[in-house]
Amino acid sequence: MPAPPLFARPSSAPSAPQPAPHPNLLRPSASKHTKPNRPLLSPVKRRPALFTVVWSKNKDDASFTDRILDYIEGGPKLRKWYGAPDLLPKDGGAEGEEEQSLDVKDPRDAVLVTNGDSEIGQMVILSLILKRARIKALVKDKRSTEEAFGTYVECMVGNIEDKSFTKKVLRGVRSVICPTDDGFFSDLIDLKGVQHIVLLSQLSVYRNSGGLQAIMNSKLRKLAERDEEVVLASGIPCTIIRSASLQTTPGGERGFSFTEGIAAKGRISKEDAATICVEALDAIPQTKFIFEVANGEENVIDWKAWFAEQMAKG
Repeated sequence: MPAPPLFARPSSAPSAPQPAPHPNLLRPSASKHTKPNRPLLSPVKRRPALFTVVWSKNKDDASFTDRILDYIEGGPKLRKWYGAPDLLPKDGGAEGEEEQSLDVKDPRDAVLVTNGDSEIGQMVILSLILKRARIKALVKDKRSTEEAFGTYVECMVGNIEDKSFTKKVLRGVRSVICPTDDGFFSDLIDLKGVQHIVLLSQLSVYRNSGGLQAIMNSKLRKLAERDEEVVLASGIPCTIIRSASLQTTPGGERGFSFTEGIAAKGRISKEDAATICVEALDAIPQTKFIFEVANGEENVIDWKAWFAEQMAKG
């Protein structure tokens, strides 16, 4: 049975009261503008949330995102089962402590998500939480991201052109997922120690756009071209996913198409694209693996087997 949509739909039926969530583990739709003691039903207008989870009537019909948030909201008692790390150090500590921590060699077991407070970035983070990964996220709004994910994510805020900050961000990072064309990769970034890069690229979409849309996408196109160039020249094993136009639609309802040229004219759910990014983590190529994807008719049951088969074809 298809999973219910990730985004909320209007309903006239009153919902059953839900248990109060743990204060440090709110949903991704939580905003820094939300007052903690405000009642559930309030006449005050709120800023539109990034996305909201729909509660399923049937427990068996719950989407994976629903189940993730159910477990998260269970509180600290579920942390051991859930695979969450211990409390991570926060930014803004004493300067001496920060410099000392940079000299300590952490195990390279973390996954860095760039643009982690974007919509698709949050979807990637949720998928990584389900896989019990240690997560670091580069964000613009640390407070709202921490309110959404608590200690499941180590939030990093700063200028990526600052070498000391970049060194801190990449400390302990094994893999990098870049879910948006945000210009994260540049010659200034030292990626030493990173073992795999997963880049979700919209380059095919930008190149295929014309007229006013092409003008609007010109900057994004340059960032996407730059990201691909730097990643390919880095010498680090990389997976470049050239996706079709990203859509805010429910994931898991359609199959996929991987035919050449599909990225320029097709569409794909952001939720499906985020899933592919996370599934690609463990499929590390010898050098590089580049493919196009859009929603289509091909069902992929085992992504690990799919990646192995495609890489074997060369």
